[in-house]
Amino acid sequence: MGFDHYKALGIESVDRVTTITINRPEARNAINAALHHEFTTIWHEVDSDPDTDVIVFQGSGGSFCAGGDLKWLLTIAGNPTKVMAGIRADQRISEGMLTLEKPIIAKVDGPAIGLGCSLALYCDFVFATERSIFADPHVSVGLVAGDGGALLWPKLIGHMRAKRYLLTGDHVEAADAAAMGLITRCVADETELATVVSEMATRLRNGASHAIRFTKTSVNAGLRQTASAVIDRAASFEAITMMTDDHRIALEAFLAKKPPNFSGR
Repeated sequence: MGFDHYKALGIESVDRVTTITINRPEARNAINAALHHEFTTIWHEVDSDPDTDVIVFQGSGGSFCAGGDLKWLLTIAGNPTKVMAGIRADQRISEGMLTLEKPIIAKVDGPAIGLGCSLALYCDFVFATERSIFADPHVSVGLVAGDGGALLWPKLIGHMRAKRYLLTGDHVEAADAAAMGLITRCVADETELATVVSEMATRLRNGASHAIRFTKTSVNAGLRQTASAVIDRAASFEAITMMTDDHRIALEAFLAKKPPNFSGR
């Protein structure tokens, strides 16, 4: 199977390991309309690719993903048709990653924020450099964490600790994220990251592929069952908050590099 039709994502397959790269380094790999659309299909396609056994997922240019592109989000805010299209796309992305049978390794160097953080945490392994940070600051832009945060953080680190971060939008440094179980491992730098990811990808590729895939699917079964309740509710609430004044105020303030003055409306 070829992936030449993907333009916003860089995709390369070598020896049954397929690397997917978010390719907007000039914007810290913030997700715009093109990337958002491609994420709705790539996970299903790579899962069906007969030449792929393992997926490595990374950012480019010293960032993993800065979350949603604020200028793009501002074009959506307050528009019911665009809001619902975006929410449906988020749900397809979540479903695609949760049903993906093949193991996926997140290779994180730099910030993983918002949807970018959720994309990393949906992976089976998350290796990150010390300079990396993880955050789901949806509340900072007046939104509910509807694209995965409300599902993933409580499952990984417990409800009380998850609410401490989801209700404030505060970030977690990679070393602390590893210590609390949010990610798999924190390493020193890009060189060690490349080595650790390569070693794990090779080990998984050379393993019993059917046993690995079916074990992953079994582990994810409970998460998928919970997701059907949490994601549906959180996505609906996110859609509502995308229609509020607070969301628009936050986007305009961040673009102007000023703190938002929320109205409560």
